[in-house]
Amino acid sequence: MSNTNYSFFKSVERSFDKAATFTNLDKGLLEQIKACNSVYRMKFPVKMDDGRIEVIEAYRVQHSHHKTPCKGGIRFSDEVNQDEVMALAALMTYKCAIVNVPFGGGKGGIKINPRKYSAYELEKITRRYTAELVKKNFIGPGTDVPAPDYGTGEREMAWIVDTYQSLKPGEIDAAGCVTGKPITQGGVRGRKEATGLGVFFGIREVCNMPDVMAKLGLSVGTEGKTVVVQGLGNV
Repeated sequence: MSNTNYSFFKSVERSFDKAATFTNLDKGLLEQIKACNSVYRMKFPVKMDDGRIEVIEAYRVQHSHHKTPCKGGIRFSDEVNQDEVMALAALMTYKCAIVNVPFGGGKGGIKINPRKYSAYELEKITRRYTAELVKKNFIGPGTDVPAPDYGTGEREMAWIVDTYQSLKPGEIDAAGCVTGKPITQGGVRGRKEATGLGVFFGIREVCNMPDVMAKLGLSVGTEGKTVVVQGLGNV
């Protein structure tokens, strides 16, 4: 399959279909589980530091409303597209379901390279994106709760929660509209390190499984082992 025809979302669906063969669920129900419930594609103008107007392309996908709120990060990348955001939202649904966390999957993205914008421009883009989400009810403590992802972090989450609170005055749980906020704005200690620690704990547990290590021809435990790190992200 050529890169031009490759679909990340279709790849996720194929994996789902393979797993579904091991269930006795109704075919129609399975089709509903893997479908994206809501896809919001938007374009909005933002005035840059030099006075020109740039039209920004952005997305928010709510894959599953079976459990709410929807949960998933917002990424800033010039590679963002609808297919990618749909696929990542679907994977969030399945990850939450596997570990029995009562969230539906969500994902968002803004098609920009954050390194090419000033901090002030990024703030304006982030705040406008948040306002667009609020208008369509695509963000809220009980509806859809974004988080940091590739190209975003505590700073962007602080802008989002501040914008949300200004547009939703009097909403007592407004600070819950995002996770990954700075500690000073209601963030949770250890959140930044949680993903990387999770990877470490997972590897450590696998290395302590004698049957798995025997199949790999390796000794039990992590001592003396080297690790190859592949990929790039917020881990």
